[in-house]
Amino acid sequence: MIKGLIAPVLTPFNDDMSVAHDLFIAHSKWLLAEGGCSGLAPFGTTGEALSVGIEERIVALEALIKSGIDPAAMIPGTGLTNLPDTARLTRHAVEQGCLGAMILPPFYFKGVSDDGIYNYYKELIRMVDHPDLRIYLYHIPQVANVGLSIDLVKRLYADFPEVVGIKDSSGDWDNTAALLDIDGLIVYPGAELPVIEAIRRGAPGCISATANLNGVGIDEVIQLCHKGEYAAAEEKHSKVKAIRLLFQDYAPIPSQKALLARWSGDARWSNLRSPLIPAASDSIDALEKKLTEQHGFQ
Repeated sequence: MIKGLIAPVLTPFNDDMSVAHDLFIAHSKWLLAEGGCSGLAPFGTTGEALSVGIEERIVALEALIKSGIDPAAMIPGTGLTNLPDTARLTRHAVEQGCLGAMILPPFYFKGVSDDGIYNYYKELIRMVDHPDLRIYLYHIPQVANVGLSIDLVKRLYADFPEVVGIKDSSGDWDNTAALLDIDGLIVYPGAELPVIEAIRRGAPGCISATANLNGVGIDEVIQLCHKGEYAAAEEKHSKVKAIRLLFQDYAPIPSQKALLARWSGDARWSNLRSPLIPAASDSIDALEKKLTEQHGFQ
């Protein structure tokens, strides 16, 4: 497993809306070297994954690896609405040496049964057919509108204990706690808000969108927890939580990209693929002022 903070990397685009590999590589390297991150999750929700094509994902992942980034530090998102494409992306990630793949449930058909979703993942594991396969179920029902029940996760983990872990982005602590109660299951909360209690109960860290900008602060909390210094972690966590909650008041992807464009001096960071649109300039002004004046961002 990756122990620590994992960043769902923002995907930068050139002005012609092609993936900006130079920015993608530079930002990913910075996150690992200076940004407090132990791992990367390219092509998650924060990375506008469902706006990035299959071939684009393959080429971009290979570009990261060719640049010198260790594939064992990456858990790319590979979940799509159909098995053949999901299996293709997942197999590619595993064959490249990635630690695992983060996989949404099939999210077009609504009201599907646990049996149907179980069969989807079971068939995916069969189709990928690789001894190094590790999948992290991606539970984000408020976005996907298809969730993964505790009973379903228990069933998948019981049948594929060497393969299945989970990222819980539900924002529901009771759900995360129930997952952490499944003995041996690797559980990553999808935000830093519950990370202290999650680590107390066995989580290795968290996967957080704000790791793109506030990774150092989040990592300090996680490392203190792993050292058993929970009082110090709680003290640091108050600021980390305040920053997370501040970002939740804004459109998280456009606002983080806008700030990166300002702070890096590269306007391409502001580019978003439709249907997302840039945040209003006055909104970013207000966010930046709060970050710099209240939280010491530079």
